[in-house]
Amino acid sequence: MELMNRVAIVTGAAQGIGAAVARALVEGGARVAVVDVNEDGLDRLVAEFARSGLPVRPYCVDVRDASGVEMVAKRVEQEMGPVSILVNVAGVLRTGPVVDLSEDDWETVFAVNTTGVFHFCRAVSRLMVEHGGGSIITVSSNAAGVPRMHMSAYASSKAASTMFTKCLGLELAEYNVRCNVVAPGSTYTEMQRSMWGDTDGAQAVIDGSPATFRVGIPLRRLAEPADIADAVVFLVSDRARHITMQDLYVDGGAALRA
Repeated sequence: MELMNRVAIVTGAAQGIGAAVARALVEGGARVAVVDVNEDGLDRLVAEFARSGLPVRPYCVDVRDASGVEMVAKRVEQEMGPVSILVNVAGVLRTGPVVDLSEDDWETVFAVNTTGVFHFCRAVSRLMVEHGGGSIITVSSNAAGVPRMHMSAYASSKAASTMFTKCLGLELAEYNVRCNVVAPGSTYTEMQRSMWGDTDGAQAVIDGSPATFRVGIPLRRLAEPADIADAVVFLVSDRARHITMQDLYVDGGAALRA
């Protein structure tokens, strides 16, 4: 229970990695505000957690709404206490060749994956500076550092949010606010499954695709959302108290990073 009574905000919490992060934080003792634009999804998550005896408090907001984000951050402080953890998970995916990508596709992906991170980081950073400390994690992607065919908008938006988070960490270090990035590879989520053309999708990802210049996964398995959540919990804990501005790839070795 190393996170006992710390107040955390998790965006994109209604499903997938966000839900797993929320669960891991609550199990670690934190009091968690779960944030998503999907109100029905939040209700289902709260009900599911309640059955397990894991209380969370829902806040429905679109991360693209700057004023709405500011209001939610202030409400969490008023209703739950000083925020010491922020985990940016909210994200969307639009795929396709660059020559066919629409302006709406490009703008929507950046509005959520990059500007949404900016909105929440800005709002919560102001609070953390006042408190004299905190930890911010942005869940990015290994696609931020490895070119992917038909994923230009997604990869670019994640690269931007990755560098933004590191710049934020440099600015906030003097206030004892640590900012790190967790970069998942292929993870068994609805977003991942949406890219599969058939029931062999998981094996195809594990094996890789020479035709699209994509290596497979050396550990021979997809990540589970809990694998990403475990990395987040470590980085927000005191065990990582001297780690900031780092980019931790959790991808089974798929990126072949040195």
